[in-house]
This record gives sequence, C-alpha cells and structure tokens, in this order.
Amino acid sequence: MFNQPAVQIRDLKKTFDGNDYILKGINLEIPKGSLTAIIGFSGTGKSVMLKHLLGLYKPTSGSIEVLGQDLNQMSEDQLTKFRQKFGVLFQSAALFDDMSVLENVCFPLFEHRRDLKETQVLRIAEDKLHQVGLDPKHYRKLPSQISGGMQKRTGLARALALDPEILIYDEPTTGLDPILTEMVDNLILETHKQRNGQLTSIMVSHDLSAAFRIADHIAMLDSGRVLLFGTPEDFFNTDIELVKRFVNKGMKHQ
Repeated sequence: MFNQPAVQIRDLKKTFDGNDYILKGINLEIPKGSLTAIIGFSGTGKSVMLKHLLGLYKPTSGSIEVLGQDLNQMSEDQLTKFRQKFGVLFQSAALFDDMSVLENVCFPLFEHRRDLKETQVLRIAEDKLHQVGLDPKHYRKLPSQISGGMQKRTGLARALALDPEILIYDEPTTGLDPILTEMVDNLILETHKQRNGQLTSIMVSHDLSAAFRIADHIAMLDSGRVLLFGTPEDFFNTDIELVKRFVNKGMKHQ
C-alpha cells in the first residue's frame, strides 16, 4: 500500500537571511496513501517545511517533488492550480467570520470549480459537512454561533471540498481540551480511512499520544533535519537518545 512516495524531499535547505539556516538538509519520503505525523521541538522547522510543501516558500537549495511534480520548476500560475490537490486544516480552522458554515465550505468550489452550477456546489458542500458529522441544523449558522469542535469539522469539510489528494493538518488540536482533542484525532483518522489509500494525510502535531495512536509513519525534526523517520514502533525501539527523551517527556505530559 505504501510503495510510492506522495512527497519526496531531497537535501532541502532554507535560509531567509543568507546566514542562519532554518532547514539544514531535510531528506524525507512520505508514502502515498499513508497518514504521516511530523513532530519535534518548537523551532525545528516543521512549519517552514510545510510551507515548502505547499509551494509558499522556495528552497534555498534542494528539491521537493509532490505527486511526481517538481515544485521548483512550476510558475506561480502552475503552483496555484497544483494547490487544488491539497486540502489544509489550519490550527484555528480559519473560517470566514461573515460566511455561514455552508458558505465557508462552498467557497473553494466557487473559486476553483467554475464549471459547477450553484445547486451542484451546494450539494457537494452538504455532502462534505455530512461526511465530517455536522448536523444540518448548523449549516446556516455563522462560525461564532457554533462550538470549537463544530468549527473544526467545518474547517475539515472545507479542506475536503475539492477532493484533495493530500490533506495537511497544521497543529490541529493546539489549545483544545482533552475531549475535543480526541474528537479531532478520531475525525482525522476516520477521514483518512474513508478514502482508503487514495488520500495522503500529513499532520504536524505537538500531540505525541495522537501521533503514535493514529499515524502510520512519524518523522521527527531536530535542528532543521529529520532525526528519525519510521513507524510508531521504530520510535519506541530507537537508540537515539534525543528521540527517547522527547517521546518519554511528551507521553508523560499527556
């Protein structure tokens, strides 16, 4: 199932000032169809790597291939079109405050699927909201009128609107209580399983218990490099002292 890489990063380096390197030679292959968690201390380059994946940053050196396409070779217009293959669930859900739940999910469809009639867009949006388990009675409400958990579900439905091949979660449970955290983790896992090998999920997370519970693979970044990439079992069995300390400390605090 996990034989072909969805993402292939080779010797990726990034500096913004020409001196300090945030990324110091990332090498990583994220298998297609897998759920991969990216973990590591704050400031190790997780968010910077994510922005390279989305083509928002250009590498100082090195290469990134996503779904077999070299991002470095793409023009801005090509990148904009290519990003339709991605769905992103942001840390805060990042919903439009003045749009209803349903309108938020319709937004990417109206933007990128001009071929669809309004009735078709509405039907797709309702299907996605149903898929993430949101009750239809909330569809016409504004984000401020629904709970944090419902906002996350709405954000995920919007991320799924264009049927992306890669779904990225940027710290999806930061600031949530334990019950809501578990709900979001289960939602990520259910969403991934529904597409049965057709969806590659990448989750940047500080929540180690979730990473070890739901991810197929985990990559730990440290000082701008990949310290370890493997299965949860590989992490528990590693001899790398820094990984052991990070995992033990992270699991104890949860």
